[in-house]
Parts: sequence; C-alpha cells; structure tokens
Amino acid sequence: MNVPERVILVCQSFRSGGEPKGICHKQTEGFLQYIEEEIIDRGLDCLVSATGCLKMCDSGPVLVIQPDNWWFGSVDSQEAIDAILDGLEDGQPAQEQLLNTSQAL
Repeated sequence: MNVPERVILVCQSFRSGGEPKGICHKQTEGFLQYIEEEIIDRGLDCLVSATGCLKMCDSGPVLVIQPDNWWFGSVDSQEAIDAILDGLEDGQPAQEQLLNTSQAL
C-alpha cells in the first residue's frame, strides 16, 4: 500500500479515563462510510480515519484534512461533507465549515 496523499480525520469523541463523550459521534452516524464512498467515487487519494476527541466540541462535529491542516466544524450533513470534498478537489478549503486553525491548536 502506498502512503495516501491526504488523511481525513473524523472526530468520534473517544475519550480515555471514563470521561463523557462529546457530541461528534452522536451527529455523524454513517459519515465514515459516506466519506469513504465519496473519496473512491471522486478518485481522491485519501485515507479516512476515526479519531479520539479532537477537543473542539463547541465546533463539532469536527473533520480535519492533513497534511493541509484544514479544520472543519459543524460537519453535520452529507451536504457539508460534499462541500468539503468539493473544496479538496479544487485545492481550496470549504469556507463555510472552515475553522480558524488558531482555535484548533
């Protein structure tokens, strides 16, 4: 397997130590499969991965594209995912969902 051009990280709110989960996993059912199908259909060279809590619950659900370091919030619909993937194809982040990266760090 070759190293993918990009990695799409999808917050799933996993936390250690018994802390309560955030909101991302509650609003993203089926999104991992949808994103995976879309990147295949679009011919994008990406790996999709579920993550632990990205600590951006106030902006969630959160999705991150690396190595571009594009952080997206309010990714709560297939339309939002489509806009993000459209931007990825165009080489520009989808502005409506884009978070200020200084917030994300």
